[in-house]
Amino acid sequence: MSQKFDVVVVGAGPGGYVAAIRAAQLGLKTACIEKYVGKDGKQALGGTCLNVGCIPSKALLDSSWKFHEAQEGFKIHGIEVKGVSMDVPAMVERKDKIVKQLTGGVAALFKANGVTSIEGHGKLLAGKKVEVTTPDGKTEIIEAENVILASGSRPIEIPPAPLTDDIIVDSTGALEFTSVPKKLGVIGGGVIGLELGSVWRRLGAEVVVFEALENFLAAADEQVAKEALKTFTKQGLQVRLGARVTGTEIKRKQVIVSFSDSEGEQQLTFDKLIVAVGRRPYTENLLAPDCGVDLDERGVIYVDDYCSTSVPGVYAIGDVVRGAMLAHKASEEGVMVAERIAGQKAAMNYDLVPSVIYTHPEIAWVGKTEQQLKAEGVEYNVGVFPFAASGRAMAANDTGGLVKMIADAKTDRILGVHVIGPAAAELVQQGAIAMEFGSSAEDIGMMVFSHPTMSEALHEAALAVNGHAIHVANRKKR
Repeated sequence: MSQKFDVVVVGAGPGGYVAAIRAAQLGLKTACIEKYVGKDGKQALGGTCLNVGCIPSKALLDSSWKFHEAQEGFKIHGIEVKGVSMDVPAMVERKDKIVKQLTGGVAALFKANGVTSIEGHGKLLAGKKVEVTTPDGKTEIIEAENVILASGSRPIEIPPAPLTDDIIVDSTGALEFTSVPKKLGVIGGGVIGLELGSVWRRLGAEVVVFEALENFLAAADEQVAKEALKTFTKQGLQVRLGARVTGTEIKRKQVIVSFSDSEGEQQLTFDKLIVAVGRRPYTENLLAPDCGVDLDERGVIYVDDYCSTSVPGVYAIGDVVRGAMLAHKASEEGVMVAERIAGQKAAMNYDLVPSVIYTHPEIAWVGKTEQQLKAEGVEYNVGVFPFAASGRAMAANDTGGLVKMIADAKTDRILGVHVIGPAAAELVQQGAIAMEFGSSAEDIGMMVFSHPTMSEALHEAALAVNGHAIHVANRKKR
C-alpha cells in the first residue's frame, strides 16, 4: 500500500520546507522529499540557501569583513593591533558549523510541526503521484491530494570555462577554498560574483571580475550602481565591463582565461576561477512526460499568479518558476500555496520583493528604479541622503553610500527605495513596509525616527523628496 498525504512537497529549500511547515500547521498531512546530502553523508534540509548559498556566503562575508576591519579599520578608533592573520580552514569550519546548526534546525521544525521527512529524489507522475527514489536505488510511489514542486536551481555552467575539481569552480566550490588564492578570476559581475569576489579580495587575493554586459548591476538603480562600481574599484576589485570570456586553459595548476572586450582579445592568468554567471531551474528527472506540467523554453515551470501549474492540485514555487531567484520570494510563495490549499484566499505582492547584495557596503532595493520609471513615462520626485551626513554612520566609521527614495510626482506615493551603505537591507525593508501600506514620502517624513540611527537617512531621503531635508542641502526645484 502506498502512503497517502494531503500535501507532498518536492524539495526542502527555503520554498519547500516553509511550504511543508505551513501546510502542516494548517492541519494538512504533509510530507517533504529531499535528496541533498551534507558533508557528513546524511540528508541535509534547507536547500541551496542553507547549505551552499545565502547562509554560508554570509558567514564568509562577515568573517572576511571582520578581518579587513582588524587590519585597516581599527586604527581610526584608537585600537592598535599587530600581526593579524586569517586562518582560512578555521573560517570555513565556522561556516560549516553554522550550516549544520541551521539544517538541523529545519529537521527539528519538521518534527515539531509533524511534517514527514522523506529522503530521496522526488519525481512527479501522472495523477498527482510522486515517485521517490531512495539513496540505495529503491523506488516507492506516494499519493497526494496536492503536490508542491520546489526543486530549486543550480549554477549555470558555460562551455568556455568547464568546471574542474579545484581550479575552475562554481559558487559552491568557491565556499570551500582552504587558502587564499593569490590571483582570482570571477566570471559574472552579479550578486554571487560580487559577494564571493569581495570575500577573497578582503583576505588578500587580487580579484578580476569579468562582466559581459556593458552596464554594471543593470537590475539596480543607475545612481546606486555607479556608486557601487566606484566603491568596489576603490576596494581593489577590478571590474571589467563588456568582457566576454571565450576560453580557458589549465597549465601548471593555473588557469589562463581568454576574453574579449573593447580593447580586443586578451589573456589573464589566475590561481582560481569562479564561474558565477547565474542559476537555472533544477528540473532534471523531476517531471514524468505524462505528468501534464508545462515548462517554457528556458526550462521554467509555467505557473499563474498563485503558483498553480497546468495540472489542478499541482503547484510550483521558488527558483523553478518565473521571477527573481530569491530565498525570501520562494518562502512567501510556499506560505501562499499552503494557505490556498487549505482554502484561504492568500496572495503575494510581487511588486515588493526586496533585492540585496551583501557586499560592504550593502546594496539593496525595492520597487521601481529611476530608469524603469523614465521608460514608463511616470513623473516622479527623488530624495537622496548621503551617509556622509549621518552622525550614526560617522560614529561607526561607515559613511560610504546613500539612501534614495522615489515618489510619484502627483500623489507622493513611494515608488522605490534604493540604498547603498550600512544596514542597506534593513533600511530597504522599512521602505517595503511603508510601500505595502501605500505610504507617501510625506508620511515617512512626518514620523519620528530615533537619533542617532542609520534609519534617519531614510527619514531625510523622504523629506528630501519634497525639498524638506534638514541635514543636507535640498535640490532647487526645476
